[in-house]
Amino acid sequence: MGIIIDGKVLAEKKREDISRRAKAFADKYGRSPGLAVVLVGEDQASAVYVRNKKRACIQTGITSFDYHLDENTTQKEILALIDELNARDDVDGILVQLPLPSQLIEEEILVRIDPSKDVDGFHPYNLGRLLMGEPSLVPCTPTGIMYMLDEYGVDIDGKDAVIIGRSNIVGKPMAILLMMRHATITICHSHTKDLPARVKSADIVVAATGRPHMIKGGWIKDGAVVIDVGISRTESGLVGDVDFDEAINHASLITPVPGGVGPMTITMLLENTIVAAGSHVS
Repeated sequence: MGIIIDGKVLAEKKREDISRRAKAFADKYGRSPGLAVVLVGEDQASAVYVRNKKRACIQTGITSFDYHLDENTTQKEILALIDELNARDDVDGILVQLPLPSQLIEEEILVRIDPSKDVDGFHPYNLGRLLMGEPSLVPCTPTGIMYMLDEYGVDIDGKDAVIIGRSNIVGKPMAILLMMRHATITICHSHTKDLPARVKSADIVVAATGRPHMIKGGWIKDGAVVIDVGISRTESGLVGDVDFDEAINHASLITPVPGGVGPMTITMLLENTIVAAGSHVS
């Protein structure tokens, strides 16, 4: 029976550190680090996520600037808002909540954010620095996963890691972070042949597909570390990409859903805001 990685406890520990650094910043510079969050439309999941981010900002002493735009907001209007936020000295981080309504061009909007304020780590400049081994602001979920692995004493060096999912948000940056720590990486996706065998070979499994219970417990090698990024709402509640009840019998460490990776993602957003704030005053 594997040990459950408690993302809530780890997030609270990290947020205590962030709170101390936010207070030190405010004492030194006369203002708190500032995070601007832009939400467009009425997507309920996004609204809940934004509320959680605002609560986390209050908890850690980060000023939250919230912008809730109409569903019919135009590309020109949102780009003008980003330009305004880029120019403000009290805004250290800018986050545009995804997904966006269909009339908006996501890539153009994300690229418009000043890379030094890109606390999601999605800007091509920041992804390019990560690829070159010189990370600055790194996507929050992968950095949160690395923090979890370190806190639970997982030795990454030389391990075989399988990542299921190849997004710019999780899969690709996760692969780079693990490679930087000398893991051997396999990235799997919808075209991968014999996925169960690939997963069975892994010392570390990171599942990020968004497909409930896609990864079966019997696929997990005994003693593997399993990180479940996915979260889906089903009739039986929130579930991950991994069949947790089966997988825990094989894994040495495993994240639950909910309460695993999710709390760390928001926490690393706050961490990136602190890092960005420091870069703006140094």
